[in-house]
Amino acid sequence: QVLLKESGPGLVKPSQTLSLACTVSGGSILGDEHRWSWIRQPPGKGFEWIGYMTNSGNAYYRPVLESRTSISRDTSKNQVTLQLTSVTPEDTAVYYCARRLRSGTYDSWGPGTQVTVSS
Repeated sequence: QVLLKESGPGLVKPSQTLSLACTVSGGSILGDEHRWSWIRQPPGKGFEWIGYMTNSGNAYYRPVLESRTSISRDTSKNQVTLQLTSVTPEDTAVYYCARRLRSGTYDSWGPGTQVTVSS
């Protein structure tokens, strides 16, 4: 059973960079054709896909966030990381990492981590 866990600071100041890590256990981020995804849910709103990294290391981003987003990985730690630059209060959300299958189904989710952008 694969488990995902998000980690990172819960409070980020406006204009700074949000950095989160997703640690994966029970499976390798290099295995199969999975897409290791970042998704967020702002307060009172629906889920918003941010981007994903494939097992081969290619990253894809939501177009409206692409200029501020970077997804990378640390294979030695079996982690996928998210960086979002120049944050504003509108980036306040619960951030999730999730594993997406080739079929498009998300079969594993982390518990989520609250990130608040505030001075």
